[in-house]
Amino acid sequence: METESLNRKTSSSSPKNSIINGDGETKTKPISNGSDGDDGGGGDVTLKAKMSLINGCTVIVGSIIGSGIFVSPTGVLMYTGSVNLALIVWIVSGLFSMVGAYCYAELGTMITKSGADYAYIMETFGPFMAFIRLWIECMIVRPCSQAIVALTFSVYVMKPFFPECQPPEDSARLLAVCCILVLTFVNCWDVKWATAVQDIFTYAKLLALFIIIASGLYQLYLGRTEYFTFENTDTRVTSLALSFYSGLFAYNGWNYLNFIIEELKDPVKNLPRAIAISCTLVTVVYVLANVSFYTLLSPTEVLGSQAVAVTYAERAFGVIAWTIPVFVALSTFGAVNGILLTSSRLFYAGANEGQMPEILTMIQIQRFTPTPAVLAMAVLSMLYLTVSDIFALINYVGFATWLSIGVAVLCLPWLRWAQPNLPRPIRVPLIFPIVYLIATVFVTVVPMYASPVETGYGILMILSSIPVYLIFIAWKSKPLWFQKSMGGLTQTLQKVMMVVRPKSSSSK
Repeated sequence: METESLNRKTSSSSPKNSIINGDGETKTKPISNGSDGDDGGGGDVTLKAKMSLINGCTVIVGSIIGSGIFVSPTGVLMYTGSVNLALIVWIVSGLFSMVGAYCYAELGTMITKSGADYAYIMETFGPFMAFIRLWIECMIVRPCSQAIVALTFSVYVMKPFFPECQPPEDSARLLAVCCILVLTFVNCWDVKWATAVQDIFTYAKLLALFIIIASGLYQLYLGRTEYFTFENTDTRVTSLALSFYSGLFAYNGWNYLNFIIEELKDPVKNLPRAIAISCTLVTVVYVLANVSFYTLLSPTEVLGSQAVAVTYAERAFGVIAWTIPVFVALSTFGAVNGILLTSSRLFYAGANEGQMPEILTMIQIQRFTPTPAVLAMAVLSMLYLTVSDIFALINYVGFATWLSIGVAVLCLPWLRWAQPNLPRPIRVPLIFPIVYLIATVFVTVVPMYASPVETGYGILMILSSIPVYLIFIAWKSKPLWFQKSMGGLTQTLQKVMMVVRPKSSSSK
């Protein structure tokens, strides 16, 4: 590969710079990261473990709590029909997510690679199944999700300037691009900057929710409980499954810390702690926030509102109700950062396994961040902002997301049987993955019957990964001109971004 020549060169005359060659050997002195005194003595260009337990908690909480709980908690109520059953679904969805997170704690401490379920599926079921997961997540789900959340951020930032109508669509998309670009710079510059952003905006969104919860508890104290009934409950199995579908999507993000486990300090101790603290906190906050909404708003008002938290604030806070849209914007800004921080590591993990372009394996030699992977995620997200209906696209692959998480949980009992001697700092009772798998089948198969069109599109997106895998990964004897072209492109990008392969990465 022509890129090996660059890896043997020094990109700077400074004696502190180092370039790693194709065998992972350091040719000059180690690089010192001036922004992080702790790493100044580190000799390898690699991802640094800079994230504490608190950082881990804010990554999970900040990734789970986006705009959904503020804007539209109507999906669950729409399918349950009654407030009490909706609250039960919120509680069970939280417990279900905790079970999945507990299973991921064993997998994450046993297979300590960035990439989370992609790494677990690769280890258990091989490259083909892992690539399907990688393709759906990297090319569609993550960039679509980031584009949608960035768009929500821009709409709520602009809302005070357009109080009587929706902000202009083109302006909202341009502001969403600005949001993504700012956070891309932060994530390329320093992991500590990215986690600081995550910390601050997670605290902001929790503050907003605590204000709503406090006012709701006060309303309960005043006896406002007339809407808490089982009246109009929908008992159909399909409706119940779709209500859990909506509830579980609100908790999506509980597995995000596993994607960046290589950057977490003492992961064996901190990963399960962060998962337990975060999932418990989010479940309590989600349930109490919903309880607060229903103290003042009837089910009809909730179903008719495009922004439940804003409607509630107008009723509860009067002249200071404008603060809630501000908090929604802060919440979504933090969620965009959380998606970008974790998703770029999925690109990085896929490239390390030879299933993404080689440039995505590389680390910036001064900042110790996966700059090419961060940029790839940002570019894809901005491309999806040009699509007319990105919301429909993300719905099509919703079931595929939960199906792939179910496959990742299946890795746990499978590895117990196939590789019983693997070190397991945490051992989960097998009843947990079994219960999770049964529930996963329920929330994926039933919606397939209820929404066959969306399911069909999702299956087509999954199948689109097969020709890509066969051509770019399974086919080893590619033409020489293609190999030289890709090698030259990789070398050019290395020079532009000043990146090299980390010591633990191998050329595929």
